[in-house]
Amino acid sequence: MCLQGEVDAFETIIDKYQKQVLSLAYRIVRNFEDARDISQSVFVKAFGSLPSYNPRYKFFSWLYRIAINESLNFVDKRNRRIGPDAAWTAAAMDPGDQLAASELSGKIEKALMCLNARQRALLALSADGRSYKEIGLMLEQSEKKVKSNLYSARHKLRELLGRDGWRTHDR
Repeated sequence: MCLQGEVDAFETIIDKYQKQVLSLAYRIVRNFEDARDISQSVFVKAFGSLPSYNPRYKFFSWLYRIAINESLNFVDKRNRRIGPDAAWTAAAMDPGDQLAASELSGKIEKALMCLNARQRALLALSADGRSYKEIGLMLEQSEKKVKSNLYSARHKLRELLGRDGWRTHDR
């Protein structure tokens, strides 16, 4: 019924995936309000694109691909509009940084903002427990390319955290 464009049936989809889409968008754009806007846009686009959905593939992967693309497009537009330094400064002004417990969180946030949006997307998908194959399908990359890019993103994050005085260890 949902695939025929019935709004009531699509509400079930929104209820089921809204938190996951919002979480993914936040981890890429690093701003809650922007992530909420992106999440809404994702579901509007998904609803409008239902006729092009191929049921051979997992619906969740298809929806996640839309979320990733919307998030990356948003970051690209934001960076063109305000520049990368302004985005980093906004993320670094987290009031919770004053607490000792959130100091580490602030360092990780700072390091993540030094990564590009595609690297943050890869790390977010990996942190969600997605397999290389699933990530590859979502990003339209081979598993080998996903592994390589994910390795590079993790290595870069580890390097940035090490520069910031956070002790890291190699496997």
